[in-house]
Amino acid sequence: MPDSGSASRLLVVDLAATSRNWSLPGEGRERIAAATPRGWRVHFVSAPTVSDGDGGRPPSDEAVRIVADAEAYFGFGLAKPVFEAGRKLRWVHSAAAGVGAALFPEMVASDVMLTNSAGIYGEPIAEYVLGGVLHFLRGFDFAVAQQHDARWDKAPFVSDDSPLREVGDCAVLVIGAGGLGSAIARALSALGARCVGVRRRPERGVPRGFERVVGPDAIDAELGGAEVVILATPSTPETRELLDRARIARLSREAIVVNVGRGSLLDEEALADALESGSIRGAVLDVFREEPLAPSSRLWKIRRALLTPHVSGVSPRRYWGRQLDLFIDNWARYSEGRPLRNLVDKRAGY
Repeated sequence: MPDSGSASRLLVVDLAATSRNWSLPGEGRERIAAATPRGWRVHFVSAPTVSDGDGGRPPSDEAVRIVADAEAYFGFGLAKPVFEAGRKLRWVHSAAAGVGAALFPEMVASDVMLTNSAGIYGEPIAEYVLGGVLHFLRGFDFAVAQQHDARWDKAPFVSDDSPLREVGDCAVLVIGAGGLGSAIARALSALGARCVGVRRRPERGVPRGFERVVGPDAIDAELGGAEVVILATPSTPETRELLDRARIARLSREAIVVNVGRGSLLDEEALADALESGSIRGAVLDVFREEPLAPSSRLWKIRRALLTPHVSGVSPRRYWGRQLDLFIDNWARYSEGRPLRNLVDKRAGY
């Protein structure tokens, strides 16, 4: 029931993404309209918005204008001009998992609640991680090079020092044992991998898929025995360059590094050095310190690196179903004064 009736509480939905896969489809608008709680009205912003990131891009004039009367805002993060114009805002739901760009000082200091979409990307990203790990475990990097050269050579696959292994042979360290890390652990452990998780508060328990969890202070002790190291934690001051040069030096020659968290978690130059020297097996990278990754980056030319342009969470057929299940449930909770799912700790940064 967009913009109708005498309803006084306004939700602004700002999801007309320029990328078709990320733009709210017609059936999504219908679901939101049908689920509108009593006393609410909805304005769907028709001006295009950018779905990349978590609110760092300039918003449309329409979004800034209409949010002045809004109590709730649903978009890809939260741009500062939207926050400044939305004097009546009390709740923001982001269709993104990351929240870094939305946590500017004024937002952090305010009483506006922020929820994010952490968890709904878990399944496609877990499949991405599994595929990337298999790329190196099964020697697909050798196959791609040989196909490019029209060369038939079994040696890299069958030699005494062949790096080929099965997933079930691997000890996996997942740094970040929340919704995303847990989905990754479930996918890998289903094939026999032994997964250890790192979480800020290990006393919260061991999620399904992990054999055990440890605190951040145990990372150094765990790295040497890990054949796969997966970064799946948010970017905060405490996690920046979490995998730095010293820690990369602790990794074994068989180690595969995967980053599906944030580019700031990793020292990219140190990783490039390790890949070029052959001191680790490979790296699967979907996120980078600067995006787009510069054409001059050494990483593009390293055969041991598998790079993708921040697309590990893409799932065109299932994304909006999961997203709207979360949002509509939270909208009902907010309207009724119940606790919200995925409530962000604005001071902790996630």
